[in-house]
Amino acid sequence: MTELTFPLSRRGDVLPEEARRLCAERPVAPVRTMTGDPAWLVSSHALAKQVLEDERFSLKDTANPGVPRQYALTIPPEVVDNMGNINSAGLRNAVMKTLTPRADKELDGWLQAEAHRLIDTLVEQGAPGELRDGFTEPYSAALHCRLLGIPVDDWRRLMAGIDVAFLTSPQPFEGSTPNWYKDLGYMVERLNADPEPKDGLLGRFVELRRSPDVSDRVSDELLATVALSLFGAGAVSTSSFLLHAVIYLARQPELAERLRREPALIGRAVDELLRVNLSIGDALPRIALADVQVGEVLVQKGELVLVLVEGANYDPAVFPDPERIDFDRSGNPHLAFGAGRHFCPASALGRTHAEIAVTALVERLPGLRLALPAEQLAWRPGFIKRLPERLPVVW
Repeated sequence: MTELTFPLSRRGDVLPEEARRLCAERPVAPVRTMTGDPAWLVSSHALAKQVLEDERFSLKDTANPGVPRQYALTIPPEVVDNMGNINSAGLRNAVMKTLTPRADKELDGWLQAEAHRLIDTLVEQGAPGELRDGFTEPYSAALHCRLLGIPVDDWRRLMAGIDVAFLTSPQPFEGSTPNWYKDLGYMVERLNADPEPKDGLLGRFVELRRSPDVSDRVSDELLATVALSLFGAGAVSTSSFLLHAVIYLARQPELAERLRREPALIGRAVDELLRVNLSIGDALPRIALADVQVGEVLVQKGELVLVLVEGANYDPAVFPDPERIDFDRSGNPHLAFGAGRHFCPASALGRTHAEIAVTALVERLPGLRLALPAEQLAWRPGFIKRLPERLPVVW
């Protein structure tokens, strides 16, 4: 097998053929990234889990100068330094409390109301409707505005910043740094608004900043960096997942019909939709901090390892008939939220968000289907997620 170039296909509704072949034939394969750097692509479930759980493979060190890269580092270096401090000065506790659904006792009802409000607007405007701009983005962004304690009406300006912040490129580009600082400035302004924020993560940060134990160790820029990073990673991930879930349900209406008949199935259904979704787009990068044996390959210290989540989640050794969406799978050890110390801290919140949205869509739009052939969907190039530019639907 010759060396592959990475990333694989950007089309998000079809498993790339290379993923299936690599998992079966060469689960640790040499690839060349878009920056021209060499890397090892890990595509089986067992080896992907090994890499993600072994702390000799570092996420933080992928931002170091001179290391092989998946794509150009477009976040300013000082931002990377700031994010390295998230475990200090009480920041991690504040973030974890914010990401726990139980922290907001009214969240479920609020999410249900928001989902139905957006669907009301779609129905009022009539089919075809555009589901990305009309539902998935405003729904997901509104949740993250609420989590942060910023005005929900500001969701669109922040999502516009993500469109630039999460571009993937072989080299840095002019707009990346000013785009970051524009949105960082917004977060600093919200942190210091009059009156001060009392809700969400920013409210917790205001209290943290007053504490004599940490006030000299946290800057406004650090707090704003954490808030902006949480919004970006959370809003784009949840919105992208919903888009992919809708595509599957629209193309296989028997799945949506079963959810209408058996609403208690929604938890297992969302887990299976997480398993099969191809929204992650780019593999999860790690730098080896030591020589480590991974399958038949001795990965050497300093080398870049890329964990191909769709390879692991479609591994037939773990998921029989992996391309079939099966809401009855017993156990579902998918890696959609990662694994190890970087397991997504918002996994419970993400499931709640998805279960409420999918339930509302299948109940309110029972005839939901794509308004155009799936082959005509335009998938965004050069982006950290596999994302359709638009998702027109009828019902």
